[in-house]
Amino acid sequence: MSFFLHNVGLTHSNSYVALADISVQAQQGESIALIGPSGAGKTTLLNTLGTALIPTQGTMKVLGQQPAAAGAALRQLRTRIGTVHQAAPIPPRQRVITAVLAGKLGQWPTWKSLVSLVYPQDISGARQALERVHLADKLFVRCDQLSGGQLQRVGIARMLYQEAQLILADEPVSALDPTLALETVQLLVQEAKARNATLVASLHAVELARTCFDRLIGIRDGRIFFDAPAHAVSDAQLQVLYAAETVGAQAAPSNVAAAGTVAAVSMPAHGCR
Repeated sequence: MSFFLHNVGLTHSNSYVALADISVQAQQGESIALIGPSGAGKTTLLNTLGTALIPTQGTMKVLGQQPAAAGAALRQLRTRIGTVHQAAPIPPRQRVITAVLAGKLGQWPTWKSLVSLVYPQDISGARQALERVHLADKLFVRCDQLSGGQLQRVGIARMLYQEAQLILADEPVSALDPTLALETVQLLVQEAKARNATLVASLHAVELARTCFDRLIGIRDGRIFFDAPAHAVSDAQLQVLYAAETVGAQAAPSNVAAAGTVAAVSMPAHGCR
């Protein structure tokens, strides 16, 4: 099993309830999209699965371990989890190759990590990861010379290089055009399936989620609204999930993409399925 959460809740120090009664599990190799309105708790759930946040109640296991463990055990667990951020936390003056190789810093001995900051230790490996996101020509470019979309793809290349068992992606294609967004999501799904890794991604583009992922989890107000195979999720369920975002919107045809739910992306004729 990849992860297991039972009655998990997360309440911040200011008493704000970010997650409540979350019970969900996933097997290795599943591809899951988290969808829901802004502020629903998608990023919080991803950060909890990634052990950046620790639940204040309930039971959670990630890759067979209790994330509440400290020290070396927690650091070792985190080397097996790859996170793709909406805005990649990459130092502006850092070179692209260094940012990609950072994916394995937790797996390398300390001496190798330090040496790699001066002289990259796996140039060919970094180049191969960048080729998969069409950025091989940016290998030695500084990150502050890249666009937002290119930085997102550098973050994805770093995760690819890491070869994580659990891939967590928070709006990984928000800065990409529809065609490149589809291609990039396909890459994430294919990478996970090829290595029997679990992929959990939050997406605002609902049609992209429905087309490319096996399973959809709808989240609203910090709770799971539905959890079902992608093909079984109806437009009516999506309308209710995003109802708060459509209040006051002009009347539109009764399909999700037209209802102002930020669901729409122009899907090319060749989708994931």
